[in-house]
Amino acid sequence: MSKLEMKDICKSFDKTEVLKKVSLSVNSGEVHALLGVNGAGKSTLVKILAGDYEKNNGKILLSGKEISISSPADAKKHGIGIVVQEVDTALFPTLTVAENLAIDSYTNGFKLSRLSWKPIKKRAKALLQEMNISIDVNKPVSECSLSEKQMILIARAVAGNVRYLILDEPTAPLSKKETQTLFTLIQDLKDKGVGIIYISHRMPEIKSISDRFTVMRDGNVIVTEETQKASTDQIIQHMLGRSLKNSERKTKDVSSKPVMKVSDLAVSETGKTIDLTVHEGEIVGIAGLVGAGKSETARALFGADEAKGKWFINGKEQKIRSPLHAIQSGICLVPEERRKEGVLVDRNVRENLSLPAIRSFTRLGWLLAKKEEQSARKGIQQLGVVTSSPNALVKHLSGGNQQKVAIGKWISPDRHVYMFDEPTKGIDVNAKKEVFQLIHSLAEQGKGVLYFTSEIDELLEIADRILVMYDGEIIATYSAREATQENIMQAATGGITK
Repeated sequence: MSKLEMKDICKSFDKTEVLKKVSLSVNSGEVHALLGVNGAGKSTLVKILAGDYEKNNGKILLSGKEISISSPADAKKHGIGIVVQEVDTALFPTLTVAENLAIDSYTNGFKLSRLSWKPIKKRAKALLQEMNISIDVNKPVSECSLSEKQMILIARAVAGNVRYLILDEPTAPLSKKETQTLFTLIQDLKDKGVGIIYISHRMPEIKSISDRFTVMRDGNVIVTEETQKASTDQIIQHMLGRSLKNSERKTKDVSSKPVMKVSDLAVSETGKTIDLTVHEGEIVGIAGLVGAGKSETARALFGADEAKGKWFINGKEQKIRSPLHAIQSGICLVPEERRKEGVLVDRNVRENLSLPAIRSFTRLGWLLAKKEEQSARKGIQQLGVVTSSPNALVKHLSGGNQQKVAIGKWISPDRHVYMFDEPTKGIDVNAKKEVFQLIHSLAEQGKGVLYFTSEIDELLEIADRILVMYDGEIIATYSAREATQENIMQAATGGITK
């Protein structure tokens, strides 16, 4: 039986030791789940395997023989592929779906004159049909949805005849139907002898599809075990180093004063009209499945996409025609695709936190660097951002800490309404708890919060009121006391209106 092994892998960034003699193995035909809270070292480990980073020490072996991986090309040569979580970083938006699926042909030395477009498109169609994915191969990737981009990446990896495939949070942007399609594909790959390293924070997925799991914490391997021999609580305890106790949902009295009221909002991207109100100190959840129109509505409320309607902030009508108008009116948005739209990954923490208020850190056109750094250090402490320095690049932070920066840059007395679009996507249970604490602290300050998500459990935990979207419309409203997973899901699938 073929086996891919990583033995005693060490990796440091500057003086920060990220991996401390980590060992991991995956057999052919096995799904091995790699688990751990954000910052545990999972992404660094698989990036070494995929050739994005070089290890400092340790060995990588394939079927008992040591191999060298110093680039993505080396990894592909050995049959190792990766599907990254942030899909836009791995796709070419101006190329078509077919061209993206054939991109390896471009990078493997083929001349353009030797490429025939007709068979490329034919092969792309056949590949997508085999995976039960319905996407026009002539469509530019820039016009594809997030879930379509994810499936394109998976199809491209499969097209490369991989022997070992790394999937990093692959179901985060997928609907239930798309997730099931992916799981069927994973089973097919297992049957063909492909070994899979599967990174996810969704415990039901791990229990459903993985054969073994490895938990990492603080750059170390804590445990490797057969999945069916461990309970979900035991796995989470390994991840956190302590047991996780669920607190009972507490309801609170909410002010009757609206902080934001929107009426007759015509959202161009959905073709539907909505009305909604958020009161001071209220967390309003917007529930909906993939394709319900949540992100489109959030962007319309923020002025990022065309919309017509009336906005009232603290009783005063505002004209929102762009994100600048929204910000000036006290509205901010933490978007779903944080690395693409929420933070500047190639800039440092200090610059990201100060950017929206940069004018307050300048005098006569000169940056007041000391003042900016003092503010950043204060923000890092208040937000609980784990970073070696305010000058550390955001791309080197864990997903949870990147999200804290994406939220923290907006914290100001001038902000009245905070909108969060899938804010816990790709972050672990501990980071999720910290994000919830940040959101609760904003509500306690009297801010209004709109929380857009397809994770119903999260809304039952955090929201004071839940609105359910279906096909771009709000079709049901529940108080925290009357909301249940069953009635929300029934409404989200178009079963009832209330």
